[in-house]
Amino acid sequence: MVTLFDTNVLIYAFDPVSKFHQWADETLFEALSEGSAAINPVILAELCVGDAAPGTVRERLEGLGMTFLDLPCSSAERAAGAFAACLEERKRAGATETGKTPLPDFFIGAHAELLGAAIATVDTARYRTYFPKVSLLTP
Repeated sequence: MVTLFDTNVLIYAFDPVSKFHQWADETLFEALSEGSAAINPVILAELCVGDAAPGTVRERLEGLGMTFLDLPCSSAERAAGAFAACLEERKRAGATETGKTPLPDFFIGAHAELLGAAIATVDTARYRTYFPKVSLLTP
């Protein structure tokens, strides 16, 4: 089974002072060993934003054996539907401002659902709420 690695898990895997470092490092190592570790363009973009050398992120991950998956257009409708449900829930809860563009997690969740893939993440609430069919690997 393919495992999509949420950005936070990759950051923690490479940050030895993170409280999630050991779990993230072991989870990544296991998936890389099985050839099941993957990211998509959304995850890659998030990693590049926070990296000191964004032009080398892909190359470094390829060196580890990470698989890069294209994000199919068919995941957009599912991401939009989940995001619309989130906006409705926020309005009911009294939020005065809501975004109009789906957050990255909605694209990641929709992609995983479409693939039948798991997501390795420490941020579980949004995935469990809006993508309940997706298996999560968590600390």
